[in-house]
Amino acid sequence: MKNLLITLFLSVFILLITNIVQAKPKTKTFYGRSLEGFAQVKIKNNTTESLACYVAIDGFKIKFRLLALRESKWYTTNDKRFEYHNFSTWCDYLTLHPEYLKYKTF
Repeated sequence: MKNLLITLFLSVFILLITNIVQAKPKTKTFYGRSLEGFAQVKIKNNTTESLACYVAIDGFKIKFRLLALRESKWYTTNDKRFEYHNFSTWCDYLTLHPEYLKYKTF
């Protein structure tokens, strides 16, 4: 009986903990080249919530907000030597990062 109560308690505890954890937002990153041959990137938000995002090109961050089910504009490098692997992108829920409210929205 004691083992059954311990098992039941642990099961309920695990169920409560797993519901609290939030998943990463679903985004898609597109890479391409401009007509002039410069590398470029854009992010698509596949969630129904606004996201706080940035695109970093060789360490320089461009921060912005991305509305639900929208795409950002293309961000282009200024040197043809840059490739897609020089970009770094990040997005998370805007409710977790309210400091991004001051940045431009797409």
